[in-house]
Amino acid sequence: MFAYIDSNPIYYVEEGKQNSLPVIFLHGFPFSHQMWEGQIGLLKNEFHVFAFDIRGHGKSYVGEAQFTLEHHVDDLMALMDFWKIPKAVIVGLSMGGYITLRALERNPERFVAAVLCDTKSEADTNEGKLKRFENMKAVREHGSAVFAEAFAKIVFAQETFRNNPAAVSLIKNIISSTPALSIAGTLLALASRTDTTPSLPTITIPTLILVGEKDITTPPENSQSMHTKIPHSELHIIPNAAHMSNLENPPAFNEHLLSFLRRIASA
Repeated sequence: MFAYIDSNPIYYVEEGKQNSLPVIFLHGFPFSHQMWEGQIGLLKNEFHVFAFDIRGHGKSYVGEAQFTLEHHVDDLMALMDFWKIPKAVIVGLSMGGYITLRALERNPERFVAAVLCDTKSEADTNEGKLKRFENMKAVREHGSAVFAEAFAKIVFAQETFRNNPAAVSLIKNIISSTPALSIAGTLLALASRTDTTPSLPTITIPTLILVGEKDITTPPENSQSMHTKIPHSELHIIPNAAHMSNLENPPAFNEHLLSFLRRIASA
């Protein structure tokens, strides 16, 4: 299904029980809502579940690919209004976590709980920005499929390639089908995002933090730092997983997620 935000199509899926707790999933870069299909299937019997393709990804609008993280937060707020959801639980992985943290900073009244997965609050260092600029050049020169091969090696644990090749193939296929223009535009958006660390102590809603033990993109120490600063947070390290913890170890990830959401719903 599509929602038209400023006349631009944003693709979304909606599953589950209409009058139950709304849960919104935000995918990472440069993926699509498909990375959450396992979690959507698990939760739809108990919750009202939404996931969408962030602008420039999946089936959503690309346009000139002049993206900013702020625009992604604007889209989230507009979608919540479109769905007529005054408040929801928000679940974000990596880039989805960056959007979540900025949304909590800007519009805290719209959320009853948050789940931060394999993400961090700090903005990019100069070194990080330069790396993103290098990747912008590379993806424009060599295309999305080549970028996908290199990116998969960074975000998955080595054993995942052996034990769960389907997850690796899923992500490679999603990235390969993402326009190089969109990948480059999103890299620039990520490089220019704000630092949300100062706002962490002001997050008053229950917050679940999940991170793969072998994540080298946003290592567990980033999650530990957020856990220390967010008053009502809990942290769980997902074993045998790197940056794609929901795909690499679904049983452990889903156990923590489902337990947390049930507690929120009962409250």
